[in-house]
Amino acid sequence: MNTRKLTRSPHDKKIAGVCGGLAEYFGVDSTLVRVGYVLLSIFSAGFPAIVVYIILAFVMPEK
Repeated sequence: MNTRKLTRSPHDKKIAGVCGGLAEYFGVDSTLVRVGYVLLSIFSAGFPAIVVYIILAFVMPEK
């Protein structure tokens, strides 16, 4: 059984590595995750998405 952990990416990092870590976990391109995050931020008036990102930056361990 191959278990994988959700961690921040140390090498695919723009701010805190959260989007890079999510991309590695789900096996998709990090650019798609970042575009999805920006769209989520725009359509949710920015505040909730920014709060979620900050929480994930503190909660997700670094690889």
